Parts: sequence; C-alpha cells; structure tokens
Amino acid sequence: MSVKDELTVIQRSLEDLDRAIGRLEQRLGKGALDVRRLRADAGHLREDLALLRAGAAPPVEPPLQMVTVSDTPYDPSLWKDADDEGLGCRDRRAP
Repeated sequence: MSVKDELTVIQRSLEDLDRAIGRLEQRLGKGALDVRRLRADAGHLREDLALLRAGAAPPVEPPLQMVTVSDTPYDPSLWKDADDEGLGCRDRRAP
C-alpha cells in the first residue's frame, strides 16, 4: 500500500472515530470530562494527519534552466596567481 493509501485509511478511521464519539456524546452528554478529552484527542489526531499529508506530498522542484557556457577562451588574468594542481607553487620545485 502506498503512503497516500495509508493516509486515506487513517482519514476514514478518524471519521469513524468522530462518529463513535458523537454517539458517546449523545449518551453521556457533551459535558462529560472524558468525552471532551476524547474529542480533543481526536482533534489532535486530525491535525497530525494534516501535517503528515502536507509532508508526504512530493517536494516541488523548480524547473531546470539551461545555462549557456561560452566557447571563447577565459581571460588569462583570472589564473595569474593560481597554482597548478599537482605541480606545486611556481617558485618551488614539485616533489
């Protein structure tokens, strides 16, 4: 089962839980402390599920953009103070 399917199953279960809590409220009264706590807990579960759904969505990546690289040679002054890798510094011998 995919994550989306699992989240849908949880959503249906929460809806069943809400209906069951509603039936308890009719029998025990909405003022009963345990029923109020159960209703609040079910609300927290709905909020957590909404966060999971938001986090389970694949991230939206910006479309790739083409970058053009010129074929013209680079300005040699860019490399004026650079050392050649593997050859060492200009004023010293390579090992």
